[in-house]
Amino acid sequence: MRTTTNSGTRRAARTGPAVVLLLFLAAACSSAGDDGRVGADGEAKAPRTATGSLEEIAHRAACEPNIQTDAAELRQANCKTADGRYVLVTFTTDRGQREWINEANDYGGTYLVGRKWVAVGDEKVVAALRDRLGGTVEKGEQHGSHTGGSSGQGTGGSEEEHTGHHEG
Repeated sequence: MRTTTNSGTRRAARTGPAVVLLLFLAAACSSAGDDGRVGADGEAKAPRTATGSLEEIAHRAACEPNIQTDAAELRQANCKTADGRYVLVTFTTDRGQREWINEANDYGGTYLVGRKWVAVGDEKVVAALRDRLGGTVEKGEQHGSHTGGSSGQGTGGSEEEHTGHHEG
């Protein structure tokens, strides 16, 4: 003869693991929904990495992009904000982006790298952009023969050194 207590005990035994799983998933989802601004140690973190078109990323960075290259494999724009000048480049493929970065590293500079985009500028400008765009900072190894400063090409910063070199 079954009693209500035995039936209730069996039901609890079957639903217990499901409840634990649901609690685990709820905890995981709530941490994934974190805006990424404060870490567990209380220090400020960069926001989630921006995605989208060149115009969408530029908008998030508070830049009105001056398009310089509009090719099938990449788009490039000069930007100027209160933080300074930089170049913003978007790519159609991850491979194209990595090849561009690998080649650009020979010219030195500081790069803010996101998914299918790169911002190139002075270290101070890139740090300010990271607060708005997220991403990771990479530094190129500058070799003396590649800089534009001694060639009389103007007073440009790193964005001018990189602009001509990387166009499609």
